[in-house]
Amino acid sequence: MSMEVKRIDSQGRIVLPKEWRKRWGNEVILIEFEDKIEILPRRRPKLSEFFDIIEVEDIGEDIEKELLKELAEEYE
Repeated sequence: MSMEVKRIDSQGRIVLPKEWRKRWGNEVILIEFEDKIEILPRRRPKLSEFFDIIEVEDIGEDIEKELLKELAEEYE
């Protein structure tokens, strides 16, 4: 664990150490509590992590045709 003491500039900015930004990324989540503020890294999951986690049955050709027909009618 490491700690840094930083000043907040007149525009409300805090500069995080370069090593921290490299490790955790460039987006953070700020959480305000009654007695403290937490800064957490915002991690965006890779979409590939979600591939094949659920199985979907084949919706069938008839349903697909019906959906396409309804969409076409909606945008006419």
